[in-house]
Amino acid sequence: MWCLKAAVISLSVCAVLGGRDFPPGFIFGAASAAYQVEGAWNISDKSLSIWDYFAHTYPEKIVDSATGDVACNSYNKWETDIEIASELGVHFYRFSISWPRLLPSGFPDYISEDGKRYYNNLINTLLEKRIQPVVTLYHFDLPQSLQDLGGWTNPLVSDWFANYARVAFSLFGDRVKFWITLNEPITVCDIAYNTGSQAPGYISPGVGNYICNKNAMLAHAKAYRIYDKEFRSKYNGKVSIVNEIFWLEADTVNDEEAAEKARQLMAGMYCHPIFSKQGGWPPIIERIIAEKSNKEGLPYSRLPAFTEEEIKLVKGLN
Repeated sequence: MWCLKAAVISLSVCAVLGGRDFPPGFIFGAASAAYQVEGAWNISDKSLSIWDYFAHTYPEKIVDSATGDVACNSYNKWETDIEIASELGVHFYRFSISWPRLLPSGFPDYISEDGKRYYNNLINTLLEKRIQPVVTLYHFDLPQSLQDLGGWTNPLVSDWFANYARVAFSLFGDRVKFWITLNEPITVCDIAYNTGSQAPGYISPGVGNYICNKNAMLAHAKAYRIYDKEFRSKYNGKVSIVNEIFWLEADTVNDEEAAEKARQLMAGMYCHPIFSKQGGWPPIIERIIAEKSNKEGLPYSRLPAFTEEEIKLVKGLN
């Protein structure tokens, strides 16, 4: 949290030195993720996350063989963290719920009282300090038990996520007005499955990442629809997704087509299904992958197609 303090101070100083003012209503905040800060990886009835398993099983893939076993110990020092956030004068604090801490089995058949108490304390104390909680439902820490069933490549994962989201909305929605479904699905799918350098550590480029891509979009949509149908009238909150965008510009006019293909692959895969008028995958990417799949002798594209019903489900949900 202290590095966040330095970052905010630096931003303020830069703004002053640059002779620029932030517009009225501009809000400052700080952000974290459960695995990055909570620690307490095996406390109470919390189950393993994919990062717990990955860090313990493949220490050679991580600098200094570090783990999140203790991290910032925010599970035990959450009150100190909130005091620091209050000293900073931030307007909001974005944190993520650990799916395996709240639902140890991954499913809503059992809700951890310890997990529920931890997040209730965090939310209530933030509000007492007049800091708005912004809650991320998924920040890379899938329950390992669900990964054992295929994780983000299992076609049922979007339903698993939707059921988890419903639990979170029902427990905390009366106080949390800003929700993020998925943090950076490009990391969840493309980085994880293309390189194996992040949890779950499986290498399946051009297959696993594309299946994950579709399931992530459906997971976002189903969680959004649940909030819209069951909770919005009561709580009037907002639900969105966080996309990490890598923007690419062509060095020359001759490279413009290649740059556009790269932009669509890096950004369009996660934005086109939600924000475009037609929905679905970026047409150029859909065509390229279908053509390559055909040349490889496959009777179908490696990029799973959206049905018309799925396109309508995902489109415009932000």
